[in-house]
Amino acid sequence: MESSSATEIFAALAQPTRLAAFRLIMRHEPGGLPAGDIARRLDVPQNTLSTHLAILARAGLVSAERQSRSIVYRAEISRVREIASYLVNDCCGGRPELCAPLIAEFTPRCTPEEASDVCC
Repeated sequence: MESSSATEIFAALAQPTRLAAFRLIMRHEPGGLPAGDIARRLDVPQNTLSTHLAILARAGLVSAERQSRSIVYRAEISRVREIASYLVNDCCGGRPELCAPLIAEFTPRCTPEEASDVCC
């Protein structure tokens, strides 16, 4: 990943509403979440949310798909993996045992059946 791409991702996530929207969308993978539901859950006007979602989409963090009258947003997991790898690529100076606690943080803490807004 180029540093300019990483900077674009960080800039997209550097705004509280966008970060909250992205985290909410991540919790609803793989099914995604309609834009109207995101707006309601975050208590954000739909036109404002639309602008935020467009910025996340330009950064490659989310994608949108029309389903009937709704637009469903999904996280681009491959992009999340890219940015996470970019951040830890040079971790621990070649001593992987030092990175074990960091890697453990990426391990899901619940099963898909247990997943909710407060889990994973």
